[in-house]
Amino acid sequence: MHSGRKVTAMNMDADSRKTFFFTGGSKDIPSVRKRREKGKIVASLEEAFRLAEVRDGMTVSFHHHLRDGDLVVNMALDVLADMGIRDLVLAPSALFPVHESLLRHVRSGVIRSIEGSVNGPVGRAASEGLFSSPVILRSHGGRVRAMQAGELHVDVAVLAAPAADAMGNLSGISGPSACGSLGYAFTDAQFADRVIAVTDNVVPYPAVPFSIPQTLVDWVVPVESIGVPEKIVSGTLRVTRDPLRLIIAEQVAKVVEESGLFTDGFSMQAGAGGISLAASACIRERMKAAGIRGSFISGGITGQSVDMLQEGLFESLLDVQSFDLEAVASLASNRGHAEMSASFYANTASKGCTVDMLDAVVLGATQVDLDFNVNVNTESDGLLLHGIGGHMDTAAGAAVTVVVTPLFRGRMPMVVDRVLTVTTPGETVDVVVTERGVAVNPRRKDLLENLRGKGIPLMEIGDLKKMAEEFTGIPKTPSFGEKIIGIVEYRDGTIIDTIRQRI
Repeated sequence: MHSGRKVTAMNMDADSRKTFFFTGGSKDIPSVRKRREKGKIVASLEEAFRLAEVRDGMTVSFHHHLRDGDLVVNMALDVLADMGIRDLVLAPSALFPVHESLLRHVRSGVIRSIEGSVNGPVGRAASEGLFSSPVILRSHGGRVRAMQAGELHVDVAVLAAPAADAMGNLSGISGPSACGSLGYAFTDAQFADRVIAVTDNVVPYPAVPFSIPQTLVDWVVPVESIGVPEKIVSGTLRVTRDPLRLIIAEQVAKVVEESGLFTDGFSMQAGAGGISLAASACIRERMKAAGIRGSFISGGITGQSVDMLQEGLFESLLDVQSFDLEAVASLASNRGHAEMSASFYANTASKGCTVDMLDAVVLGATQVDLDFNVNVNTESDGLLLHGIGGHMDTAAGAAVTVVVTPLFRGRMPMVVDRVLTVTTPGETVDVVVTERGVAVNPRRKDLLENLRGKGIPLMEIGDLKKMAEEFTGIPKTPSFGEKIIGIVEYRDGTIIDTIRQRI
């Protein structure tokens, strides 16, 4: 006897009618519950990689929201190495000093090349010629565009998730490894062929509010820990106390105030470095004094941004990466604090990105040259030590792009004839602010007129260079060989510069 429902095919004549039985129509309640509890959970990363059918030569991606506290990249690569996988393309949104151990996998042949930002030891190793092919450096927006266009095809994305349920809904706002926004991870989840979530915090279904939905996740792997909390976020990011850098911050605030954009609805982005935080603090005080209410702050969000939101100085925060504990807590509780994907943030190939709505952005530099080109990838000694981040994206989108740098660091001038590496083209840079003077790009005659007579020490960029060299002398240019160790892509995919091996 059949236990299922009986259905008769009614579109046949009387003589040829057939009766079909759907077996399995009744439920075995215990087995259903077990299936629901397990969901997409698998026992180990190795099992997940086997299910994903990882093979030699594939591209594997990771995100960097756990920053220098990340444990997942090294964990995953060790497993892949033990499985005998070789010749991988590593596609992280960024690597940090904590990932130095992956260099042994480069030497052993597990990793063939890297397409993603490198910071610290991995970049240094690239500069020394370790990799057989160049590191491909992309901005946050450029990375999304490359995935969208199929230029960067990710076979398997491994996503560190501070919270996950059994079906793969992922969140970054709770758990021992909470990092806040998962804006960069969303890109990988969206475009990768297979998605593995790694978590140290399995929560009851559904994990709401979730950053990444279950529809994008194939498997969930519970582990003991995905990150070191103390190295993921800090309690407080510090405003610089250096007198010279405070001078830079004050001049930035004056430039923004007199730019012609400092009105109700003003929008901005500044980084999490000491000078940028100090500049934001100065802008904050000027907004209070002028009674200005801004529209939004975007990018990486700090506790200072949260304070400005809570004070009513801005209506919203658009968060692609939470930088500290205050930002993480705010994202979890404040309706005016919204998470955004890297595509929403900076993808020039999208139907509209946030950077195009910025009034002012404050950016750093390792070098600036006479054409206002900015280098953030290589140090003055030529070593590849930094990624691009959103530098070129925000510079292109903002109405006013302000680059801040001390006139010199150590005995090296920061304003030079020609930067060693062009990261952000001078056409998109409007103002360079140092402790000794402020240079406005000649292309921005309107801005120069706005700033004249406002107590801002305006100078030619060439004069800043000469002043720097009076303190440092003319430095010796590093020597480079023929081997290209890095390729800098502009946000639209064109190659803007190459980086050669230092000798």
